[in-house]
Amino acid sequence: MMGLLNAISWSIDPVIFQLGPLQVRYYGLLFATGFVLSFYIVSYFYQKAGLEVEEVDKLTIYVIIGAVLGARFGHVFFYDWDSYKEYPSEILKVWHGGLASHGGAIGILITVYLYARKFKRNYLWVLDRVVVPTALTGALIRIGNLMNSEIYGKATDLPWGFIFLRNGEVRPMHPTQIYESLIYFAIFGFLWWIYKKRDGLVPHGQLFGWFLILIFGSRFFIEFLKYHQSSFIGQDAALNMGQLLSIPLVIAGIYFLISSKNKPTEP
Repeated sequence: MMGLLNAISWSIDPVIFQLGPLQVRYYGLLFATGFVLSFYIVSYFYQKAGLEVEEVDKLTIYVIIGAVLGARFGHVFFYDWDSYKEYPSEILKVWHGGLASHGGAIGILITVYLYARKFKRNYLWVLDRVVVPTALTGALIRIGNLMNSEIYGKATDLPWGFIFLRNGEVRPMHPTQIYESLIYFAIFGFLWWIYKKRDGLVPHGQLFGWFLILIFGSRFFIEFLKYHQSSFIGQDAALNMGQLLSIPLVIAGIYFLISSKNKPTEP
């Protein structure tokens, strides 16, 4: 990385080190770090609620399955179905890249519901605890996207624009990965503050509602700085796929936030 005129030249190697065929990448390391931190944060929530911390092991498995499969299928069907329908065997090759956060969110909603039903926990109570570290994990994943020189924005004249040399770019681009990462860190701090302010006694759905509004509301506006990534929507369309998928999630967040006022706080 080096300064170039009024921009930043970015050519970081996404691979930290390699042992034979095994590559350790920044993206994978940050992704895994997010899940490890999430495990300890949710364990704290369970312990404070007087629940068995061992149960978080099982919840973590549900969340990982939902996040990875949901993000993968979200990318396939929301963004690049034209390519995958020609080569369906590529769908399960997650290591080739291609994960969509909206799909990951849907996957987590489904698997957390299955977990709550099996272990007889209130669905919204569990979601309120899961979304807090999810915001933190999202921030780390966006840093991973930066290290991969992917999912950046349109050209910009701003002095903090990044020239992604590994992709052959010659113009500074909006480093939207950094914008989103900083916002997600702030959202994590806000959700944590609400939890601590109420000493863990948060009405069911309140944290989940704030999460949906803030995460996908910010995503909606940042998408204006990006090129359209979906094969279904042309570059001249008013809204891109990420924005269209964010709108119903923001509306759902408003509903859960308003309805949480009369909800209990017990698990």
